Parts: sequence; C-alpha cells; structure tokens
Amino acid sequence: MLAAFYYNNKDVRIQELPIPTINDEEVLFKVMASGICGSDVIEWYRVPKAPLVLGHEATGIITQVGNKVKGVQIGDRVFVSHHVPCNQCRYCQRGNHTACHTLHTTNYYPGGFAQYIRVPKINVSFGIYKLPDTMSFEEGTFIEPLACVSRGQRLSNLKKDDTLLIIGSGISGILHVQLAKFKGVKTIVAADINQYRLELAKKFGAHHALDASASLPEKLKEITGGHLADQVIVCTGATSAALSAMNCVENGGTILFFAVPDPTVKLPIPINQFWRNEITMRTSYGAAPNDLEDSIKVLETGKINVKDMITHRLDIREAQEGFRLMTEAGQSLKVILEPNREKP
Repeated sequence: MLAAFYYNNKDVRIQELPIPTINDEEVLFKVMASGICGSDVIEWYRVPKAPLVLGHEATGIITQVGNKVKGVQIGDRVFVSHHVPCNQCRYCQRGNHTACHTLHTTNYYPGGFAQYIRVPKINVSFGIYKLPDTMSFEEGTFIEPLACVSRGQRLSNLKKDDTLLIIGSGISGILHVQLAKFKGVKTIVAADINQYRLELAKKFGAHHALDASASLPEKLKEITGGHLADQVIVCTGATSAALSAMNCVENGGTILFFAVPDPTVKLPIPINQFWRNEITMRTSYGAAPNDLEDSIKVLETGKINVKDMITHRLDIREAQEGFRLMTEAGQSLKVILEPNREKP
C-alpha cells in the first residue's frame, strides 16, 4: 500500500508499506478520505517525531475484523479516532479526558495518510464511530476538528449574548464561526490578515470580518458601541494573535487559546489587570468521546456547511502538494487526501 511519510512541510515522501496485519482484537480500515489538519503543518510540533505518517481525521470502510471484535462488521462506513482515553483514570473520571495519559500515547498504524490502517484494540473499543447514512466520507473528516471546536466552546462557556472574537480564519476559526452561529451567538467577529479567508469567514456566518493587522480593540468598540469581546478564541499560533487577544477581551471575559505559539515564546500576561478585571484565560486541547458524539449529531443536522469548506481533493500521491497548500495558506481552506481514489 501507499503511505505519505512526513519529514517536514517541504519533504513529504510517498512510500510503499505492507498492508498491516491484524490480530483477533483489531480491525483493518480502508481509508477513503483524510483531512490535512492545521496542526499537521506546525513544524515545531511535528518535525521532532519525523519521519512519520500523519493524518488523524480519517474516514473509510472496515475491510477486516478480528475474531474477538464485537459491534463492528466488514463494510461498515466509519470514522476512527486516533487518540482515545482510558475512561478509567482520575483525569477521565473528572471529565478531563484529553489530559489522560492513554489518550496522549494511543494511535492507529501507520496514520490517516495511508491506504490502510490497523486499528488497535483500545481504539476499536473506544474510538470507532459509524457514519450516518447521509454523511459522505469527506464530510466525516470534519468530525474530529468540529469535536475539538465543540469542546473549546463548551469549556469557555460561550453564551448567546456574548460578543465573540475569533482570531484566525483557517479551518478551526471558520468551524468556530459556524458552530457559534449554530448555537445562536448574536455577534460573531472574525479576524485574520488574509483577505481571502476573511471573505470565507463572512460566507460561513461571521457577522463582521476584520483585518487583524489593524487595531482590533478600536474596531471591536465600533462594532459593539463601546465594549470589547466577551469571548476571544485564538485559532492561530502567531504570537501577535496571542498578544492581540489580551488587548481585546472585555472585563469579566474569557480568552480561549485553541492554538498556541511555539514553546520558545513567553507571553507577557498582564496578570494584575486580569486579576482586577476578573479575566479568564484557558486552553483547549483535542476532543473527548462526548465531543465526538456531539460533533456527529451537529453535522447530521446539515446546519454546519462543511462541504463548501473543502477547497482541494487530492490523491495520496499529491500529498506534498496538499502540505504546500496548507502551509502557504493562500487560496485554500480544507485539503483532503483520498488514499484509495479510483483511477479515471
């Protein structure tokens, strides 16, 4: 089978691997679609572990089932979660599944950017979700990213009457826009330095789209009649975005770091000001099983338009081009690889 091995953003190599063999407690999964996530092109995050096969948004068809596996059949159309929690540790019991040590160490083999995946026992037990009949494989690649977004908004306690500022209008930013709109949030403001993505943000439901290189606090006050954002969600790892967020949050408001700068960056937090004004800063990482279930339910309503977010559909042999598109972040948004695309 073919697999795309990641070395860095400019070096993605298509290599041959044997189709994985499974044991009695595993399944084999034929990958039909797998999205390239924004985190896949963060080199400080990925390169230290390279070379490896990335891809964690995979959907496809179960082609082999171990003798001891129950609840899964050959031919099932599924999304498979790459990271799964143990559901037993202290973190899981307290609802902090994405802090679970098991979640941080589990994965399927070799990765979503391959034609076939071996799904280990724990992922079979806790990480297989059948696709609704109305959901395409491509739409199913949004289950995991939307689940992450759902978790973030839940943790930040987003409310309908909040003024919401989303800094960064890439995939996650626009999913935040769409989910907030789905929830009935009245004022959604998107910010980015890319004009193409600002137009997309408006297309997908943002009430206002602002050039992030301008003075965001002043622009926010013009929109709201004098106040800043009750909720600021940072969806880009740019240090300038993190700093800007701290200047855009209203008293009593919340900053959610959905994306963060690289580990060498130290942010100067105005802690005395935040203490006096009761400003909350929090983070959100990944998605728990309940977030994935919520994501599927929301997507099934058809009220989140993910199909039009897809700008490129590529054969696995074009993986390098996919990474180029994601890295340059020009006129592209969601790039999907189709490892088993039928040849014309």
